[in-house]
Amino acid sequence: MHYLLSFVIVVVDQISKQYMERLLDLCEPGHCQSIFLLPVFELALVHNEGAAFSFLSDAGGWQRWFLALVSLIASGFIGYWIFQVRRKEVWLGWSLALILGGAVGNLVDRVGWGYVIDFVIVHYQHYYFPAFNVADAAISVGAAMLLLDFFVNMKGRADDS
Repeated sequence: MHYLLSFVIVVVDQISKQYMERLLDLCEPGHCQSIFLLPVFELALVHNEGAAFSFLSDAGGWQRWFLALVSLIASGFIGYWIFQVRRKEVWLGWSLALILGGAVGNLVDRVGWGYVIDFVIVHYQHYYFPAFNVADAAISVGAAMLLLDFFVNMKGRADDS
């Protein structure tokens, strides 16, 4: 079931990215087509050649394959971890599935296009959070769930040892 959730995230992520590619023009200096949905939320097309928060985006191209390799290794590790999750560790399994789906969604972009397609912009006045996508949201929610699971179930895991 966890792998199915990961697969659904990859599919929804890829469909949403391709839809935004057709709907919006790429944001470039001096021109950015946006669709304002709320005063703090808009859609705008951004290509991120780096890692999270555009880290390494101007590294000259080598980062594409380096980040793809890191993502592939991490995805393999998480996929194996999901396989090892015990039936009673429901929260852990779901959190890992979200992270895996997001990692694979962005990996598909990075290998296929050389960049990750981002389109969700959240801001308050002139303070902008970096653009993100469905995969990034899944990774963030999954990571938060993983941390919460770790702290909530820390004592129970220690007792199982």
